Amino acid sequence: MQYGICNLSIVPLRNEPADTSELVSQVLYGEIFKVIEHRKNWSRIRLAFDNYEGWLDNKQFVFISETNYKALNKETPRLSSDLVEFIEDENNQLSPISIGSSLNGIKLLNHKYDGNETNIASVKSNLVHTAFTYLNSPYLWGGKTPFGIDCSGFTQMVYKLNGYKLLRDASQQATQGEPLSFIEESEPGDLAFFDNSEGQIVHVGIIMKDNYIIHAHGKVRIDRLDHSGIYNVDKKTHTHKLRVIKKIV
Repeated sequence: MQYGICNLSIVPLRNEPADTSELVSQVLYGEIFKVIEHRKNWSRIRLAFDNYEGWLDNKQFVFISETNYKALNKETPRLSSDLVEFIEDENNQLSPISIGSSLNGIKLLNHKYDGNETNIASVKSNLVHTAFTYLNSPYLWGGKTPFGIDCSGFTQMVYKLNGYKLLRDASQQATQGEPLSFIEESEPGDLAFFDNSEGQIVHVGIIMKDNYIIHAHGKVRIDRLDHSGIYNVDKKTHTHKLRVIKKIV
C-alpha cells in the first residue's frame, strides 16, 4: 500500500482516470489518503477523512511514507479557517488555499502558514454561523469550496470546520445520526434530507431557526422549510421533497 498527501490547493477527484471524467469530489490542500491503485498517469485513492474514493492525476499529489500517514491520521485535525489564505513553499512562492484545508502536513511539505486555524469541536450553535461563510457560493457537482460546492460537500465542510465528521454524499450522510419525527423537534444545525421520485436521497441542507434552511441549490441559499420540503422563495414553489431530519450533534 502506498500513501499520499495533496500539496496543491484544490485538486479534482474523478470518477475515472481521465481529465474528461466526472468530478465526484475535490481533494483540498493537506488531505491525506491511501493509494489503492497506481497507474502511469493516474492513481485511485481513498481519503483518510471519509474513505471516499476516486482518481487523482499523479502530478497533483506527492507520496508520503506509511509512518507519516499514520502519524498525521492520528493527530487532531488543524484546518484553515480563513476563506482564502496562502501557504509559502521553500522557494518563497505563495499558493492560495481554501477554507477547510488541512494544516497537519505543513512541516512535512516544508511549507509555512500564518493564517487563522481551527482544531477543536465547536458548539452546535456555531454550525449555522459557519454555513453563512459559504452563502452565495455557486453550486458545483463534486465541489467542496466557496468557489463551487454541492449540497453534501457544503454540509460536510460546515461540520468538518466545527470538529464533526460527516460522510461525503447525501445518501451516506443520511445513514448517520438520530432521526427526528417532526420539524418542531429539530434544532439549528440539524440536517434535513430530501429524496427523488424513486425514493433515493439526493439532497441535504442545514436547518436554521424559524423554519428556514440553508442549502446548495444553484448557489448556497436560504429557503423556507415545511413538512412537505423546501419552499423556494424566488420560484414560489417546492423544489425538494422532505424525507427525514437527522440530529448528528
